[in-house]
Amino acid sequence: MAILETRNLTKIYPRADIGAVADVTLATREGEFLVLLGPSGSGKTTLLRMIAGLETPTSGEIRIGGEVVNDRTPRERGIAMVFQSYALYPHLTVLENIEFPLKARGVPKAARIEKAGWAAGLLGLVALLERKPRQLSGGERQRVALARAIVREPSLFLLDEPLSNLDAKLRATAREELEQFQKRMGTTTVYVTHDQVEAMAMGDRIVVMNLGRVRQIGTPAEVYDDPADTFVATFLGSPPMNLLEAPDGVIGVRPEHLMPAEGGGRDASRRVALRVSHEEYLGAERIVYGAFEGPPFAGQRGVSRVASTHAVHFAPGSVHEFVIPERHVRTFDRQTGLATRRAGRA
Repeated sequence: MAILETRNLTKIYPRADIGAVADVTLATREGEFLVLLGPSGSGKTTLLRMIAGLETPTSGEIRIGGEVVNDRTPRERGIAMVFQSYALYPHLTVLENIEFPLKARGVPKAARIEKAGWAAGLLGLVALLERKPRQLSGGERQRVALARAIVREPSLFLLDEPLSNLDAKLRATAREELEQFQKRMGTTTVYVTHDQVEAMAMGDRIVVMNLGRVRQIGTPAEVYDDPADTFVATFLGSPPMNLLEAPDGVIGVRPEHLMPAEGGGRDASRRVALRVSHEEYLGAERIVYGAFEGPPFAGQRGVSRVASTHAVHFAPGSVHEFVIPERHVRTFDRQTGLATRRAGRA
């Protein structure tokens, strides 16, 4: 049985041109890490807040553990939520912050301290229990917020961009810690982010959203390799997928699959010429930008991702032959943007 289900869930705000969330139907798998990914304004946080009971749906159902919870309060839903702002009480110690939900429930002091110590041990906070939040780093505050959530032993974790306030290095470390923690706990988790690296690294499955609607649900490999439409194709990937106008529709090619002909690509059936405008050196790789010369993509812009170890020098203004392996070509309908060819099917 799915821990969480939404059925045709919709949220419309008064005088809004479009719904904040429109007809979203999804179901988690037990113990999975499900990521809601999309740009700002895509509806992912509104969807999470409806699941949590902080927003009232306009229509549709929310089921947790098989039971409809639309009319239940957040506390009655058996969930725990960690926000972008950790919302720790500044005048309380780490221990007091962690045990606060239990205190509000009337749990006896001895049981509260035991449970808080257990949560602190899971997240490496035992040495910090007497400190105040102002004495903690951003990563430590994030772990305190998680510890405060898990003492409730929820059936469902809801995380709303909990790493966005951390610097890049700490964010990478915290991402790994959070992923490993979730696997140890085995609690179904719904995680909101606009960061595709976080989504790809952490998610068992990704729900890609835009303008309140779900565009695709799949594993990281599925949404990256086989985008359901041109929005998913261009939202995921940095640089995004090349979308090229062709007589039979729109051709989609990831930059790493637009390969220099020199030194490889013998199995490719498409050969194209690219006049280089410039390249970016990123350490392990180079991003080559240019415009195609000759049919079928004459004049259209193209981007290639090339390993820095590749021997070819891409000088501005030079023309190079590239190859596109046929198995990596995707096609999309010009009018609807929907995929018409994906891996494994014509």
